[in-house]
Amino acid sequence: MYLNQVRQTVRDWIVYYEPRRATADALSRGGRQSYFAVARVKGIREDPLAVDHFYADIADYLVFDRAVPFRVGDHFYEAAMRGLDGRTNSGSAQRAVRVMSDREFELILHSGFASELPLADGAVERGGFADPPEMEVRSIVELTVQRPFRDAIFSRQVQEAYDKTCAMTGLRIINGGGRAEAQAAHIRPVARSGPDSPRNGVALSSTVHWMFDRGLLSIEDDFKILTAKGAVPVEVSRLLNPTGYLHLPEDFRVQPHKHFLRYHRENIFKG
Repeated sequence: MYLNQVRQTVRDWIVYYEPRRATADALSRGGRQSYFAVARVKGIREDPLAVDHFYADIADYLVFDRAVPFRVGDHFYEAAMRGLDGRTNSGSAQRAVRVMSDREFELILHSGFASELPLADGAVERGGFADPPEMEVRSIVELTVQRPFRDAIFSRQVQEAYDKTCAMTGLRIINGGGRAEAQAAHIRPVARSGPDSPRNGVALSSTVHWMFDRGLLSIEDDFKILTAKGAVPVEVSRLLNPTGYLHLPEDFRVQPHKHFLRYHRENIFKG
């Protein structure tokens, strides 16, 4: 039922949103009623195993620094989300796919990355969110594909998820300027189509990060730490968590995804 709307997005950008959900699953119940990530649609292809089903191939996925609520005070980022009574239109909020204007998209993007985007001259504040001037918003969209911007967002989100602590050693070292020694490591490398999602990341100290990238260390689906036989010095092994498992974020939504862990074991790990 959404195929025509999705076709309009090919080679264009989309935002992900989370409605309020009514479900028996305790992990999914509730819903933040907010926009939380951006991505680009590369194309649409038919599902070879299911008639009348399709896949949308996604690139450049990036989680916002902060979730953007559907509304701030009386301001709705999408006009279609305002009901006749001034409240959130539940019908629009529950639609899995809907088309928004370029202006609405750009304002959501600006608010989602506000901590990384200084408020430009002429911008208007709406309930704590910036309404950027027309000349500024297009550069914001273009900025999200640039490596320095994406690296900064990914690094901060992963370090915050792990409280700036190395997941494999438990070491938390902060210098005098507040900079953490633990680095944000991609599990599936960007060069191999790995996304800049916190679920494709893990915080690792510099030496462990180097070894992880070169396949001397890896991670099982149950988060057990794996070492390549005969390739990891005893001194490094002694630094690893005595339990043999990762220190994980309490929030399951930013814990490493099994899909990326499996890729690392099968394509990078030398064990």
